[in-house]
Amino acid sequence: MRLTRYTDYALRVLMYLAAQPDQFCAISKISADYGISHNHLTKVVHDLGRLGFVQSLRGRNGGIQLARPASDITVGEVVRTMEDDFTMADCANCVIAPGCGLNPVLEEATNAFLAVIDRYTLAELCRSGTGFMTLFPAFHATRPTT
Repeated sequence: MRLTRYTDYALRVLMYLAAQPDQFCAISKISADYGISHNHLTKVVHDLGRLGFVQSLRGRNGGIQLARPASDITVGEVVRTMEDDFTMADCANCVIAPGCGLNPVLEEATNAFLAVIDRYTLAELCRSGTGFMTLFPAFHATRPTT
């Protein structure tokens, strides 16, 4: 199983916001820090807002932030919301489907995957808080030298 790039970007944005819970972040800054297309990220953020994961504030000091605490958002919730389909194989259109035991095995594996990611919150993914932000090159470029 592989998550779509869309879901990957959604998780990255949410982790970025979780690491800075009291700040509004500009999409352009997130885009630059991750090296992701601004236009593509704008579409992802729009969906995250529509789905209630982020809220936005317009204006000079505006941006986006999590709409609820990072500890209340599970990775499983985000993945289930962003992904359209968890089908691992096209068993419905296969000639051997009536006698094949692969579909229940793949379904069990998918359920196990989802059960694991349901156990983790955004807050846990960014445990180090501001330490998470030190991973971005821009963080080091803007820090004053002592």
